[in-house]
Amino acid sequence: MPMYKQFPLADTAEGLTEADILSWHVKPGDTVTVNQIVVEIETAKAAVELPIPWAGVVTELHVEPGQTVEVGTAILTIDVDPGGAAAPAPATAAPAPVEEEEMKPLVGYGSKAVVTQRRTRKSPNVALVASDAPKVAFGASDAPKATLGRSSQPAANPRGGYVPLAKPPVRKLAKDLGVDLHALTGSADGGVITRDDVERAANGAPVVESVVDNGTRERRVPIKGVRKMTAAAMVQSAYTAPHVTEFLTIDVTPMMEFREKLKKSREFAGVKVTPLTFAAKAVCLAAKRTPDINAVWDEAAQEIVFKDYVHLGIAAATPRGLIVPKVRDADSMSLKELANALTTLTDVAREGKTSPADMANGTITITNVGVFGVDTGTPIINPGESAILCLGAIKDQPWVVDGEIKVRKVLQLSLSFDHRVVDGQQGSEFLADVGALLADPAMAMTY
Repeated sequence: MPMYKQFPLADTAEGLTEADILSWHVKPGDTVTVNQIVVEIETAKAAVELPIPWAGVVTELHVEPGQTVEVGTAILTIDVDPGGAAAPAPATAAPAPVEEEEMKPLVGYGSKAVVTQRRTRKSPNVALVASDAPKVAFGASDAPKATLGRSSQPAANPRGGYVPLAKPPVRKLAKDLGVDLHALTGSADGGVITRDDVERAANGAPVVESVVDNGTRERRVPIKGVRKMTAAAMVQSAYTAPHVTEFLTIDVTPMMEFREKLKKSREFAGVKVTPLTFAAKAVCLAAKRTPDINAVWDEAAQEIVFKDYVHLGIAAATPRGLIVPKVRDADSMSLKELANALTTLTDVAREGKTSPADMANGTITITNVGVFGVDTGTPIINPGESAILCLGAIKDQPWVVDGEIKVRKVLQLSLSFDHRVVDGQQGSEFLADVGALLADPAMAMTY
C-alpha cells in the first residue's frame, strides 16, 4: 500500500529557524530519486538547494513560493511506495512540524525539530542588483543585507538571460492577465514589480510609486531575512566590541605600475590581478608580524584566541545582498593563487551560489568602498573577528616626491579593530605594514 512521508524544512547547519521558499523544482505527480534537488530556499545568508532523501512520487506541495516557513515544518509529501494499494493521503490543511525521526534522512544537512505557533508569513519584495561583478561594500557582515545603491535593471539569472524583478505570485498574475513583465518598471524598492504594477499595466495605466493612505510617498518593507540578520550582527558587534578606527593615506603608484607589469608577464596571463589582490596579500603578510590582529576575544571562555591561519573575508555586494565569503588559508597562497581564489569567490557570489559554510569562521575581513568612488569609511567588525580593513578609491592626487609636487595614484586605508584584543600600537603597526606593502610591493621581499 502507499507509504507517505513528509519532507520537512531542515536546519541547514547554520542555526536556521526559518526560510523563504524561492522555487520548487518538482510538482505533484513527479517521480523523484534519492538526493534529487526538489526546492530552493533563501535563508538569512544564502540561497540553498535542498535534496530529498527518498525516492517516490510527489503527492503534494504544502507551501507556495514566496512563503516563509519555520524549520521542521512539512513542506512536501511524497509517496515512497507508489505501487501499493490505494490509501488516503495525510491531511494537509495545516501541515505541522514533523517528528525528528522524519527529518534525520535529509542528506547533506543537519536538522532538528522545531515546534512553533507562528503562522506562515509572506516574504517581502527583495531587489536583486545586476552587475558585472560583486562590488565590495563596507558594512561587512557574515549575514548579507541590501546593497549600497540599488538598481532598477533586471537581475542576472544564473541559469542564463535576464529576468524582471518580481515574486512568483506576481509573475503568475502577469501571466494570467497577459502582461509582459519585461515591459514594466517596478515601483517597489530596487525596481521590484508589484501586484499593483501588473494590474495597472493590465488596465493601461502607467506604473507609479505606491502612495500610502496618509498621502505621503512611502514604501514599507518588513524587517526580516537578510536585513534582520545583518542588523542583529552589526548591533552585536558595534555594542560588544569597542571599535577603534585608524586611517592612512599612501602613494600606490608603484603598486599600480607593478600591476601593469604582471598583466604582461607569461605567468600571470589570464589572471585577474586587482588592487584587492595586493591588499589580500598584504593583509596576510602583515598579520604574521602582528598576530593580535588575527586573534579573537572569547567572552565565554575569558580567553583571547590566536589564529595561526588566515581565513580572509571579502565583503561583497551581490545580487542577494551583502555577504562575506572567505578565502580559506589565504596566508598559504601565492599572489597568483590569491588572485584566482578571489576571482572564483567573486564568480560564485555573483551567481548567488555562495554556501553558508563558505561565509563562516573568518579571521579578518577586507572591504572596498573604493568601487563606489568613496575615499574611506569606518567599517564595523564582523562578529567573531577583531579587525576589518577598508580600501578607498585610488585617485590621481598631488603628492610630494623628492621635494617636488607630482600627480600620483593615492589610496586611503582605514582599519577598525577591537580594542579589547588589539592595542593602539599593534593596530598602528599592522596598518603601517599594509600601507608599506601597497606603497612598494618590493617590501614583501623583506617580510
